Amino acid sequence: MPNANFQFHGSITALITPFADGKLDEKRFQEFVAWQIAQGTHAVVPCGTTGESPTLSHEEHHRVVDLCVQVAKGKIPVMAGCGSNSTVEAISLTQHAEKSGADAALHVMPYYNKPTQEGLYQHFKAIHDNSGLPIYIYNIPGRSVVNMTVETMARLAQLPRIVGTKDATNDLVRPYKTRAACGEKFVQLSGEDATAIPFLSAGGHGCISVTSNVAPALCAQMQNAWAKGDVATAQKLADQLTPLHDALFVETSPGPVKYAASLMGLCRYELRLPLVPVAKTTEKIVEDALRGLGLLSADVKAVKRA
Repeated sequence: MPNANFQFHGSITALITPFADGKLDEKRFQEFVAWQIAQGTHAVVPCGTTGESPTLSHEEHHRVVDLCVQVAKGKIPVMAGCGSNSTVEAISLTQHAEKSGADAALHVMPYYNKPTQEGLYQHFKAIHDNSGLPIYIYNIPGRSVVNMTVETMARLAQLPRIVGTKDATNDLVRPYKTRAACGEKFVQLSGEDATAIPFLSAGGHGCISVTSNVAPALCAQMQNAWAKGDVATAQKLADQLTPLHDALFVETSPGPVKYAASLMGLCRYELRLPLVPVAKTTEKIVEDALRGLGLLSADVKAVKRA
């Protein structure tokens, strides 16, 4: 069950990054973070994959973290995405996030260069040893190709500031094994919206969510209900959210969620290559899912493609 004694718990939004004419839309981004806070989101993650971090320059990456911290500081915690398949770059991004005032750093598995388990251990240990922020390990073999074993994670959990994981393995047995190997204080956050409740039932503490970009109140209410022991309400909300979860992953994220956010007036519908606007069929699926939850009025028209 989620525990508010953990700094990161409940509904944690993996923030989109609004663009306007190819540049960061700083005003929209800070308004979006403020809206997330007002809607009850428990924490935020700037500069993750949902925020199109692979397309951000170092200067933009730094700026997005700075802008997020400016709005969220003292209200909700910020876990800055700092991952890279270059250990030196990952350290540099983490050091900036620490200087900016972020509360933790999220680090994805080093992608493409496919390190061994020992390489993974040394990568995360180097980040730990060269920065002062709490570190969360993001295990997502579907995008990074490498999968950190529970044994490697347990080795890393012995380091004082490697405190948790974002688990996007979609393996609901893994939280049990991770808790047994890493201890009950090791924070486990789901990286899969569709399995948020099953992950909690397996001992997880919350979900780093794509869906909460556009349904933050419902996602937070679901997590709050579970934390209070109101399983029936949590399950009902999970059932209601499932069509939206499905819609937001019909194509590669964040294409669908950015389209959804644009329909709600939260940002322009603008992606950076190699991501492109979603297909017309996907647009309809997303629109129908939003309307099914009452998040979109019937008269809203599809936005003009950027």
